Amino acid sequence: MATMRKVADHAGVGVKTVSRVFNDDPHVDPITRRKVQRSLEALNYIPNRLAVTFRSGKDAAIGVIVPDLTDPFFATTVSAIESVALPRGMAVVIASSGTDTARERSAAESLLGRQVTGLICTPVGPDQSYLGARRGHTPLVFIDREPSGLVADSFVEDDFGGAFAATQHLLGYGHCRVAFIGDDVTVWTTRRRLAGYNAALRAADVSPDPDLVLTGNWSVENSALVLGRLLAQPAPPTALFSSNARSSIAVIPALHILGMTDIAMVSFGDFPLAGALSPALTVIDQDPHHLGIVAADRLFARLDTPGRRLPRRNVLPLQLIPRGSGEQPPSHLLRRNGTLQRPRQRRPK
Repeated sequence: MATMRKVADHAGVGVKTVSRVFNDDPHVDPITRRKVQRSLEALNYIPNRLAVTFRSGKDAAIGVIVPDLTDPFFATTVSAIESVALPRGMAVVIASSGTDTARERSAAESLLGRQVTGLICTPVGPDQSYLGARRGHTPLVFIDREPSGLVADSFVEDDFGGAFAATQHLLGYGHCRVAFIGDDVTVWTTRRRLAGYNAALRAADVSPDPDLVLTGNWSVENSALVLGRLLAQPAPPTALFSSNARSSIAVIPALHILGMTDIAMVSFGDFPLAGALSPALTVIDQDPHHLGIVAADRLFARLDTPGRRLPRRNVLPLQLIPRGSGEQPPSHLLRRNGTLQRPRQRRPK
C-alpha cells in the first residue's frame, strides 16, 4: 500500500504538504496541489485511518455489507458477526446495498477507504473484480452468494439442493402443480433455487410450467394481486415454494387476505414466529446465525494467520423442518378442459 511518505517522495514535497493537500487546505500553492494530486492518483493512495485508531487507542473495525438489514436472514447474520467481532475489540461498520450494483461498489469502497481490517460482503452485482487490488492486504469474505471475477473466501448455502428438497417434499404429498415464488432471476441465489425447483419437477416426471414461476420484489399488496391471478388460473397450483424468507413474509398475509390458507407451502428460510402460524410454516432452515459465525471466524483466521491454507468455497448444508404447512395434501380442484378434477395423489415418502 502507498504511504503518505511514498506520495511525498513521488511528488518531491514534504509529508506535511501531502497531508495538507489531502485534507484540502486552501493555502497550498495551486501548482504544488496539482503535483501532489497526480501523485495521490498515480499511487492509488488510501489514508490509513486504522493506524490513526491504533495511535488513539480506539478499537479497529470490520466492514459488513448486506442487501437489506430489514430482511430477517441478514439481520440475524449481522448479529452473529458482531457476536464474534465485539469480544475481539473490533467494531462492526454495516452498510446496505439493496439490489444496486453501483451501491454495492460504493459501499465497499467507502468501507475500505476507512481502512477496515476486513470486509464481509453479500454480493449483489455481477462482477466483484473491482476488489481484486484489495485482496492482498484486506481479508475479504463473501456470504450467501459467491463473488464473480474474484477468487476469495465464500460461505454459501446449498441453494440448489435445498430447493430440490423443498419441491420434492411437496411433490411427495401429491402436489403436481407447485408454484415458485422468488426474487428477480438476476439474483444468484434465486437462479440456483429455481434450477433446483425445476430439477425436482423433472425428476418426478412433472413438466415445469413457466406460468407457475413468479419473480420480483414482493410486498403484501402486490402478493395478494399476483397470487389472486395465479390462483384464478384454470389449473391453479395447490402448493407454493417460496424461495426466500422475505417473500414468505409477504405471501403469507396475502394468502390470508385471499382466504387461501389451505394451500401447502414451504419457505426457503425461517423467520420469527413462522412456527406459530396456523398451520406452522414448513421451512428449509438456512441457519443465518451459523453463517455469520463461520464467516467472521474465517475473517479473523485470515487476519491471525495470513498464509494459512484454507478452503476458499464453503457450502453449508441445509435442513428441511416439517411443521405442517408443507405436509398438507392438495385441497383445491384443478380445472381441465372445462371440468373440475382432483389432482393425482401421491403417498408421502
